[in-house]
Amino acid sequence: MELRNYLVLPLILTTLLSGCSLFNYEEDVIKMSPLPKVENQVHLQKVWKSSVGKGVGDFYSKLHPAWLGNSVFAADRFGIVKSLDTFSGKEKWRIDLSEKTGFFSKNISALLSGGITVAGDHIYISSERGRVFSLNSSDGSIVWQTQLNSEALSCPVVSDGFVLIHTSNGALHGLDQNTGKEKWDLNLDVPLTLSLRGESTPATAFGGAIVGGDNGRVTAVMIKRGQIIWQQLVSLPGGTTEIDRLNDIDSTPVIVGNVVYALGYKNVMTALDLRSGEILWKRKIGGVRDIVVDHGNIYLVDKEDRVIALTADGGATIWSQNALMYRALTSPILFNGWLIVGDSEGYLHGINTIDGHFITQKKLGSKGFQSDFVVADDKLIIQSKDGDIYALKKHL
Repeated sequence: MELRNYLVLPLILTTLLSGCSLFNYEEDVIKMSPLPKVENQVHLQKVWKSSVGKGVGDFYSKLHPAWLGNSVFAADRFGIVKSLDTFSGKEKWRIDLSEKTGFFSKNISALLSGGITVAGDHIYISSERGRVFSLNSSDGSIVWQTQLNSEALSCPVVSDGFVLIHTSNGALHGLDQNTGKEKWDLNLDVPLTLSLRGESTPATAFGGAIVGGDNGRVTAVMIKRGQIIWQQLVSLPGGTTEIDRLNDIDSTPVIVGNVVYALGYKNVMTALDLRSGEILWKRKIGGVRDIVVDHGNIYLVDKEDRVIALTADGGATIWSQNALMYRALTSPILFNGWLIVGDSEGYLHGINTIDGHFITQKKLGSKGFQSDFVVADDKLIIQSKDGDIYALKKHL
């Protein structure tokens, strides 16, 4: 049995948030925290609004905008990819990657799921159908496309002449950046029991890639050869139910100096030595969203949607903001020195990084957010679940 991210978190949350218990016991009901009342100390101003297709809806997806210079790139699940002007939001080009089935037939959704990644003059995006695309960033034309043997759910990562893709069967693939030809694939193993939908996007440094696995392991791989350097088991399955035994590490590891920081679902926030994989410290904090490491602090959203700040050198708690629990938060991002998260009702929440108090709140539509936000110079680029794209900046 396989239970992927969009089934574990949103399904449980929507079931519970509707006021019904998963087990029909009143004491098991978990409700979304009410919207906190915030007196805005700073303000976010909308610079422009655009859209890209129908977005991702309620499907789990790692699709998010990307930015380079004068262009913002965005995509929807169906297959629409657009380039927008960074300053005005005006469309520069558009391509449809859905499959053409005939003159009178509807196109088949491309099921885009991972990306967008920008590297040089190209953008990269992957799909649940196992396809990886390289497009010209100037006009959207297809440079190459490669078919893999499993869903490509992670974001493509470009490093050392390779495009790295972590697929749902637990394999890490190394594709030639220029041609898309598969140079190697490495089996990182997947558990035989329940797992979350989604795969860890690799982090890269010094010719190596660090990636989390569904088996509770963090693996270091030599990119040019596709060889394992080390593997470290950081989380063991345990509990009486399959959900209790979920053991995935789906968030993107973060490399700072010679330390790797990895967050797993099963109550494990871990710091490891980059060279050896030795565990430096652990904390019983679990989650699936990507983390931020900045100026000696770690910022994360745990699986109950607490926003937490830790010290990077030992994992001590600095503060915990619990007013947004079960609001299905996005990964956090730093913007203008604040921490920003979005929620499932379409609200943005700005949090002071020093003590965790709210400094701003803004409503953007009603469909909510799932994808990671992007900072583009002085602008914050956001994509809602229905495909609306917003550019915001600090109001002076």
